[in-house]
Amino acid sequence: MLFGPQLAQNENITSVQTVAGTGANHLAALFCGRYLRPKNVFISNPTWDNHHLIWETAGLDIKRKLYPYYDPLTRSLNFHGMIAELENSAEENDVVILHACAHNPTGIDPTHPQWKKIAEIVAKKRLFVVFDSAYQGFASGDLDADAWAIRYFYSTLFGDASLPMSATPAGMFVCQSFSKNFGLYGERIGALHLITPPSISHRGAYTHLVRLIRAEISCPSLFGERCVHAILTDMELRSKWEADVKTMASRIQQVRMALKLELVNIGAQGNWDHIGRQIGMFSYTGLSKAQVHRLKEVHHVYMLENGRMSLSGLNGKNVAYVARAIKEVVEWD
Repeated sequence: MLFGPQLAQNENITSVQTVAGTGANHLAALFCGRYLRPKNVFISNPTWDNHHLIWETAGLDIKRKLYPYYDPLTRSLNFHGMIAELENSAEENDVVILHACAHNPTGIDPTHPQWKKIAEIVAKKRLFVVFDSAYQGFASGDLDADAWAIRYFYSTLFGDASLPMSATPAGMFVCQSFSKNFGLYGERIGALHLITPPSISHRGAYTHLVRLIRAEISCPSLFGERCVHAILTDMELRSKWEADVKTMASRIQQVRMALKLELVNIGAQGNWDHIGRQIGMFSYTGLSKAQVHRLKEVHHVYMLENGRMSLSGLNGKNVAYVARAIKEVVEWD
């Protein structure tokens, strides 16, 4: 599902079952800290809050650094800042965390040309990539499209056995969650995929991962794993599931555009095009902490203090109310 049938059997991919994306990220942090020993881990600013907590509590002597990601003035990707930070500050073997699709919290992803430039930097600086894939299928509705960046990095940086060590990154983790796209939040099912350079055997890495899993989680949920396995290995069930994922992504996109259009139609102060450009389950609205607080206290509309709204709570009956509430707090402030 993640790499595609043409890549899934390659010998330099090691996969283990984990406790959803959180467990996969935690194991990746432990593995990198103990066996790769980077000086720095680069995390996007902003990011999923748990990225910081995972690397902080892993007990590692690794400095957490932020790379620019969101430009609040343009409400778009700060690509030049991101590239400049990695170019100037990252050292060989350092770790960089990348969101595979539907960046949390901004909903802003690099374009294909931008992903290619990021891959160039990763190869040149010999960095170790940790891809967090939490929302495959929920960005575009297309599972293959949402895995594009991961597959590009793999095929370009690791897929050629003739590449010299100096031309390949230190390695790559993919932390995959099934909590969202399979609706298995309570089961906490995920997978961790380790990609090693073609010239390095994966057997030792697999042994270390199994040892870490035994100490950290012992045995993930069998029920959730069997649900995922049953769906992915049955063509009829898989087809129905893919259709459901597309339906979910389409509904999110519809309410996203409905909110943006409603804000424009009622004359809400400011430009709201960024809501329509973003993708995934969330909207990084651009509202301030004070505005978010007023939304909660006066209008009973709830979102994170950084302005991230979960669009899954919107529907045809409440989108107009939410837009009017946003208009009021923007004009109040």
